[in-house]
Amino acid sequence: MDIRAIFMGLAFALMWSSAFTSARMIVVDAPPLAALSLRFLVSGLLGVGIAAAMGQSWRLSPPQWRSVAIFGLCQNALYLGLNFVAMQHVEASLAAIIASTMPLLVALLGWLFLGHKVRPLGVAGLVAGVAGVAIIMGSRLSGGVSLSGLLLCGMGALALAVATLTVRGASSGGNVLMIVGLQMFVGAAILGVVSAATETLTVRWSPRLVLAFGYTTLFPGLIATWVWFRLVDRIGAVRAATYHFLNPFFGVLVASLLLSEHVGPADVLGVAIVAAGILAVQLSKAGEAAPARAGTG
Repeated sequence: MDIRAIFMGLAFALMWSSAFTSARMIVVDAPPLAALSLRFLVSGLLGVGIAAAMGQSWRLSPPQWRSVAIFGLCQNALYLGLNFVAMQHVEASLAAIIASTMPLLVALLGWLFLGHKVRPLGVAGLVAGVAGVAIIMGSRLSGGVSLSGLLLCGMGALALAVATLTVRGASSGGNVLMIVGLQMFVGAAILGVVSAATETLTVRWSPRLVLAFGYTTLFPGLIATWVWFRLVDRIGAVRAATYHFLNPFFGVLVASLLLSEHVGPADVLGVAIVAAGILAVQLSKAGEAAPARAGTG
């Protein structure tokens, strides 16, 4: 049993899931895209600076530069940008649940458009995931949730799924932290332009805003991304992705504890079913092939 890998997987899932709660705190008091652009700029400077101090180079291979561009656009600008805007209108727990369906979307899109084989366990997982989301949405829609917010969250999850299918082996060849930092710069540039064109820069300063911004910049923004690449490098992408089944639990738990968001019986049931679906999809892939080990950086 690889205890270090288990710890890394749990840490990643917790940091990833907590980002929705800290984002919800931020968008209450600051323009979402401007705040996110600044977060990416700070995270990028930290990441590139630390990478340079570690001897990593920004002379990347063509696949790595493609990773920087695609993930910078799809993950940072689209996925996170759309979620930050959406969380002006929807609760952090709901945004976390929708984002957690990304592994299900990857499996579904790969099956529909790329001819990827999905085993019976994977099909059962997809069906369970859809059923779980339907249970949660039925409960939330009856409570008057924002449809535009739901749409933005869904579009964000789809953008991240497309990026995941498009770019593989991003850490191959090393320079992992440098890649992460450069991806942040891409997101910062795109969102900075969009923010300047669409937002009014009005900030209500508070200790909670400062703490939430500092936390989301350092932990979900930089450390979680780095941990993810190292985890994939250590145990392979398929096994690493299995930890995504924890995201719905952690996302709802953190939002409930820190934001006092209401969690009803339908939410609990739906989250459990979605988590089981994600786990089934990932386990169905485990026997397909032994994952290649990427180079370390």
